[in-house]
Amino acid sequence: MSIPEPLQVLTTIRDLVRWGASEFERQQLNFGHGFATALDEARYLTLHALALPFDIDDDYLNAVLTLPEREQVIQQLCRRVETRQPAAYITRESWFCGLRFYVDERVLVPRSPIAELIANHFEPWTDSHRVNRILDLCCGSGCIGIAAQYQFPDAEVCLSDLSADALDVAALNLQQHDLSDVIELYQSDLFAEIPRQSFDIIVSNPPYVDAEDMAALSDEYRAEPEIGLAAGDDGLALVEQILDAAVSYLSDQGVLFIEVGNSQAAMAQKYDFLPMTWIDFEMGGAGVCCIQAEDLKQQHSAIIALAG
Repeated sequence: MSIPEPLQVLTTIRDLVRWGASEFERQQLNFGHGFATALDEARYLTLHALALPFDIDDDYLNAVLTLPEREQVIQQLCRRVETRQPAAYITRESWFCGLRFYVDERVLVPRSPIAELIANHFEPWTDSHRVNRILDLCCGSGCIGIAAQYQFPDAEVCLSDLSADALDVAALNLQQHDLSDVIELYQSDLFAEIPRQSFDIIVSNPPYVDAEDMAALSDEYRAEPEIGLAAGDDGLALVEQILDAAVSYLSDQGVLFIEVGNSQAAMAQKYDFLPMTWIDFEMGGAGVCCIQAEDLKQQHSAIIALAG
C-alpha cells in the first residue's frame, strides 16, 4: 500500500503508536482481548509488524522506520480498525500464563483469570503435591491445559472440546510446545466421549454468555466463534451437565474449577445449596468458582432434581 500524504510525516515507531492509539479511540474500538487500552494495543500491533518485542526499551521508539516498514505498520493498524477483529486474530498469536499460543477465528482469544490459578498451582483449593491428572474441559486453543502441563510436568493432562476446529488449533499449540506426545486430545460433547477415568483437577471455561449479554456484544467479541460464547438465557446451559457428570470423573480429593463470568450471580442463586468458593483474583477477573468432589457427590441428587 502507499502511505496517504497526511501520514507521511509519521516516521518513528513512537509516531505510529501514537497515531494508531488515536485512531483506535476515534473509531471507538473495544478492548478486552489482552490489552486494556488503545495505546497498549497500538504499541503491540506496531511492534509485532516490525518483529520487535512488546517490552522493547522505550528508547527504541524513536527509531526512524524505512518506507516499507511504515507501510506494513499502517496496514496492520488500519486492518484493526476496518475489520474490528481482536488484535490476536490479526497477529495469529496470544499470550497466556507467559506462554505464546497460536490463535485464529476458530477459537476464543485466551484471556481467562484461570491463568492466575494455574500460576499458583491451584492452591490453596487443592494440594498441588497430590495432583496427578488434569482435564481441561472445553479447551478451545488448549491454553489452559498446556499451561497446566508446564506447572505440573509430572501430571497427565487431557484436553477436550466439542469443536473439531478448536481441536485443530489445540493440536497446533501442542506441536508448538512440543507436547503432542504428552497431552491427550478428545473430541467430546462435554464428558460424553471421554473414557471414564479419574482426575484430580477438572478445569473448565465453557460457553457462559447469557442471551442479554450476547445481544450486546461488540464487534470484537462477535468476531469470535459463537459456539464458544453463547449459553442460553441464563448463561448456564452447560453448567448443569458439567456438575452432573463431573462427579464420575473426579478423584476423591478432586476439585472442579469452572468459569461462568457474568453468569456468576445466576449460578450462585440456582445452586445455592451447593458449597462453592468464588475466587478473588489479585490480577483482576471474576466469575470462577471451585467445588470439591465430596460436595458434588453429597449434592448430586439435588443437582439431578434441579436439572429434571
